Amino acid sequence: MTTAPRRPPTVSYVTQTTHTQTTPPGPAGRPRSPEFRLAADAWRGLRQDLFQDAFAYDPLPRLSADGPVTRRLSGAVWLPHTVVAALGLIAMSLAVAGSFESGPATLLCGLLALAPVLLTLARPVGAFWFSLGASTATALIGQGDFSDWPWLPGSFLSHLVVLTVVALRTRPRTAASMWVMTAVYGFVTGGVWHRYATNVTPMLLVSALLLLAVTVRHIRRQAQQEVTAQQTVTEHERSRRTLLEERTTIARELHDVVAHHMSVVAIQAEAAPYRVENPPEELQKAFATIRENAVAALTELRRVLGVVRAEDYEAPDAPQPTLADLDGLLANVREAGLAVDKAVTGAVRELPQGVELSAYRIVQEALSNTLRHAPGASARVEIGYVLGGLGLRIVNTPPPAPRLTKPSPGAGHGITGMRERVSMLNGEMTAGPAQDGGYEVTVFLPAPTVTESEGDA
Repeated sequence: MTTAPRRPPTVSYVTQTTHTQTTPPGPAGRPRSPEFRLAADAWRGLRQDLFQDAFAYDPLPRLSADGPVTRRLSGAVWLPHTVVAALGLIAMSLAVAGSFESGPATLLCGLLALAPVLLTLARPVGAFWFSLGASTATALIGQGDFSDWPWLPGSFLSHLVVLTVVALRTRPRTAASMWVMTAVYGFVTGGVWHRYATNVTPMLLVSALLLLAVTVRHIRRQAQQEVTAQQTVTEHERSRRTLLEERTTIARELHDVVAHHMSVVAIQAEAAPYRVENPPEELQKAFATIRENAVAALTELRRVLGVVRAEDYEAPDAPQPTLADLDGLLANVREAGLAVDKAVTGAVRELPQGVELSAYRIVQEALSNTLRHAPGASARVEIGYVLGGLGLRIVNTPPPAPRLTKPSPGAGHGITGMRERVSMLNGEMTAGPAQDGGYEVTVFLPAPTVTESEGDA
């Protein structure tokens, strides 16, 4: 029995492609002309603005409770609704007064002038279409001048109010679509009823001016929102740049402190074997390893710092300042016009160099802020050597003439730099107005004495 060899299964691959086309092609697949695409886009926008969900419920929002008007007037949150209703009543009065006869027809004309205006409070786009229909009904049943076609006086004002309110509540493209439809309605009704004297031209001119003013208002508000958003982003970026600049400055200063200690470690590790006669080989290798690690750490430290260091930065020739140099700083501040006193409590002792440098910079920044923001005030610097750390308190009195104090153009480096230094040392800091109207900065920097740290090592 022989079997026929099996054929390998057939695998079919189906590729699905998606093709997006905005405008359908013309006959024989030819692309449409630019004019056709422009007209198609205009019709699509007109349909979206005035036909899709034209009578959707969209109530007019109330004014914000914290606005400039609502804070002064009670109940002003309903001010937009009150204004629209008042304009509707005025249009109703014109419709009633413009009729030569009295009766149900006159009352109906007044209601047809009022209803579209009130409808803008809930269904703005639907109010526009209702206004066109109400204008036609009023023109047919009302009695007015021959030139009041197709808008009688009440309908004329009512339609202008509807156009303006709807334009305020929608976007400028919707306002342009309404103006175009108003023009089409005016010319069509004039042609159907063969009226030669119409008020279509005045309606188009006045409505164009109103819609132009509304459009300018929309553009101005949008520009203000964009500027506000840009200012917020700029302020955020400025704060972030200030923080990075302060961290870079702290890194440069700490480099000198750390580099000094690492250099001392390397030198002592190299010289230690020569202080002992016939040191063991293991001890020599240990000291050599210590020196190599210290030199490698110092090299890496300089390489990392070179990334954040500016091109024009020059290393200072003088050593970094400490609290021992604080008297010189206070003397310079006094020469600048700031009366400052210093008080030291506790047993003065030597602290780690990083703590000394940070404390000096914090006092320097606090006094600089006093000179900048409170000219004419006096300051006091309190330094407390306490168990387990160092306490600082820099307080200034209120300026003699706070109204004459001009805002400082600074970028906010002072407080930011202080907080970064305190955070680096795991300390605590508070900064804010004092009870007498001045300003107070309180800092605690945890730090053991140099002898204790060396003993632990």
